[in-house]
Amino acid sequence: MKRFHVHLHVDDLAKNTDFYSQLFAQAPMRIESDYAKWMLDDPPVNFAISTRGTGHGVDHFGIQAEDAVELNALKDRAQAARLALEDQGETACCYARSEKYWITDPQGLAWEHFHTLGSIPIYGESRDGQATPEGKACCSPASSPTTRCC
Repeated sequence: MKRFHVHLHVDDLAKNTDFYSQLFAQAPMRIESDYAKWMLDDPPVNFAISTRGTGHGVDHFGIQAEDAVELNALKDRAQAARLALEDQGETACCYARSEKYWITDPQGLAWEHFHTLGSIPIYGESRDGQATPEGKACCSPASSPTTRCC
């Protein structure tokens, strides 16, 4: 089963964590000093908020594949449609190791397609493998002009 993914930038993590916990009637499954994530079953959504990046509001959308087969099917569909994609391969971002690629829609909104491989204790790493400083991109498409991170 694929899961829809939404990531928002927020100004006050505690206030927003309380709000979304009430909205979803459940606590986040992961919470860090700068990040919270809910894995909702009804509807199936991976919903994340963070205080990283610039601005507030929608950072990116995505589709989380349950396994490599689903991720490959999504990639095949994007390539068949001749959508430009940026394949990042295995990455470390948002407290997780993932296999992922990005597509950018005509308005410039990034769409992440990914399969989570495991949990990590840090928010993310830059492309050179170093820890990502506060507010810097760790997993946004290279073509993105912003400092977004998932």
